[in-house]
Amino acid sequence: MTRLTGLLYGLAALASLTTAKPVCRDESTKFEAEDAVLSGTEILTTQSGFSGTGYVGGFDTSTDKITFTIPSSSTKLYDLSIRYAGIYGDKKTTVILNSGASTEVSLPSTDFFSTVSGGQILLNEGTNTLEIVNNWGWYLIDYILITPSAKREAHNINTSLVNPAASTEAKTLYAYLRSIYGKKILSGQQDLSYANYVATLTGKTPALVASDLIDYSPSRVAYQGNVSQAVEEAITHHQRGGLVSILWHWNAPAGLYDTSENPWWSGFYTRATDFDIAATLADPTGANYTVLIRDIDAIAYQLKRLQNAGVPVLWRPLHEAEGGWFWWGAKGAAPAKALYHILYDRLTNVHGLNNLIWVWNSVAQDWYPGDEVVDIVSADVYAQGNGPMSVQYNELVVLGNDKKLVAAAEVGAAPKPDLLVAYEAHWLWFCVWGDSFINNAEWNSPAVLTEIYNHDYVLTLDEIQDWKTIGAAQL
Repeated sequence: MTRLTGLLYGLAALASLTTAKPVCRDESTKFEAEDAVLSGTEILTTQSGFSGTGYVGGFDTSTDKITFTIPSSSTKLYDLSIRYAGIYGDKKTTVILNSGASTEVSLPSTDFFSTVSGGQILLNEGTNTLEIVNNWGWYLIDYILITPSAKREAHNINTSLVNPAASTEAKTLYAYLRSIYGKKILSGQQDLSYANYVATLTGKTPALVASDLIDYSPSRVAYQGNVSQAVEEAITHHQRGGLVSILWHWNAPAGLYDTSENPWWSGFYTRATDFDIAATLADPTGANYTVLIRDIDAIAYQLKRLQNAGVPVLWRPLHEAEGGWFWWGAKGAAPAKALYHILYDRLTNVHGLNNLIWVWNSVAQDWYPGDEVVDIVSADVYAQGNGPMSVQYNELVVLGNDKKLVAAAEVGAAPKPDLLVAYEAHWLWFCVWGDSFINNAEWNSPAVLTEIYNHDYVLTLDEIQDWKTIGAAQL
């Protein structure tokens, strides 16, 4: 090799080092958005405070995205941080690792570049791809940061329920749930008919069935009469040894529009009623407050039927409040939390419903009604790909200070157990929504469902027949 050839070789090698992609090892590694592959997006520089030579915007159609190439020296779990600017309001983005499971990440409104957790990503040894895809759109991405994940510490879950008068059945169930937390996950399905569908498809019946008290709402009964079989279905599953979760799509007590665009049966949506929860709570002597309490009492009657049948209930009222699409969350966090406290007080102290285990259903810190009225924290996650939902899990661990059990109360896609274990996402249960999700191969293919339901990490109905004995032994 001549001196000139050697010099040229050395310069080429130096250039390759300065332009090579950073490799994730045992330290934090930054990947600038402007260096990624852009699809329908563009490099911008007008927003101050960015890192590197620019940032990426233009997320305005469903296919717009950034694709990062991430080399890793080993198979390892990393924390993902996303630096963004939410100058156009609250948004959401979708993160997809290696063309697999998708994760929905909230990007709160900001006036400047800020950092948000993107959950965790399990990088394979070699080359990985990470996509940030439009979702709600109109946000700016500066860079992502990849940091090796710390080992999850042991949980410190509360030993008692928030209701000091909780029934023996409720305490026994809670003790059982604590005994399996972090070791197994309970399989769950919305509606008994779809639980039976899963049994036919996979050969295994979900351990948990969720029922909806929607049709017991007095404003629905007024239109259609008493048609619901939700309580009977819950009792049926309990009698075959299963666990029961109950939610309530609360049709507004009054003020239903009942138009062709917003018919009476859609009255739980904000768009379908003029019922104002803030104004109602501000006037306890008003007519709307009276019908609010009437509705709670009507639901108390149904819950008491379950109590009389010896059914402990994982009770999830006012779900998805922070979304604002249901009337109980339409006026913000304060009225929603106040309503939750009214529900807790009336059902517990007036109606003596001691069979309820209280499940809160939001990851947002400012919507949390307080440790004193919540036994389990949960989230509803609709992301395709059967992923571990680690973003929401970790947010809920923080919300409950790791003293509350954490559940995936509604999911579009059942999570793959191997990913749950790898990500240390210790969801207590998952519950797949019914029509258009459990029976939709784009969300849950028969092969994947069969794999999930026959995995050792997943508990099914036949595997929890001794839950009462195990729970009682913990008391």
